[in-house]
Amino acid sequence: MALDESTFHAVADGTLERLQGAVEDALGDRLDVDLQGGILTIEFDSGGQYVINKHGPNRQIWMSSPVSGATHYDYDETAEQWIGTRDAGPLLDRIAAELKAKTGVTVELD
Repeated sequence: MALDESTFHAVADGTLERLQGAVEDALGDRLDVDLQGGILTIEFDSGGQYVINKHGPNRQIWMSSPVSGATHYDYDETAEQWIGTRDAGPLLDRIAAELKAKTGVTVELD
């Protein structure tokens, strides 16, 4: 069942805010993190940028990654997590794995 609009915005905003805080805490000295208008940008000083945003019309989170490209995520209310529409992998797991591979630092996102 799809999220209603207000629930979607609350859950998506909460996810983006949590991501921003966790990434800043773990990697703030290696990258720039900015959250504005439902768009989270993570830019490495060494190059490469993530853009993670909520997409209201589809009630999804969309991610553009310098590692894995563009992916879309639906919210699974039972699992309480954003799940990839192509690979059924959780958004937070993908970001954590990619950030660790790039930096060697574990970012706690759960």
